[in-house]
Amino acid sequence: MATPAAQIPSIGSSAPAATAPQATEAASKPKPCCVCKEEKSKRDECMLFSTAADPQKDCLSTIEQYRRCMAGFGFKV
Repeated sequence: MATPAAQIPSIGSSAPAATAPQATEAASKPKPCCVCKEEKSKRDECMLFSTAADPQKDCLSTIEQYRRCMAGFGFKV
């Protein structure tokens, strides 16, 4: 009543291979703090030093530039 060797899962089963693409993707994707630094700086400066009643409307173009840059790296802002 021995089980054939083909049915016994081995240590090197397909489970590690399934996680390998995720690990590779995570390793190749930069951290959000490390990308779009110039756009983020411009956005922050505009928002902080805006004299408009609604800084978000006043800085809409710089905010959109930052969002597009982050989206290019796969981040949703």
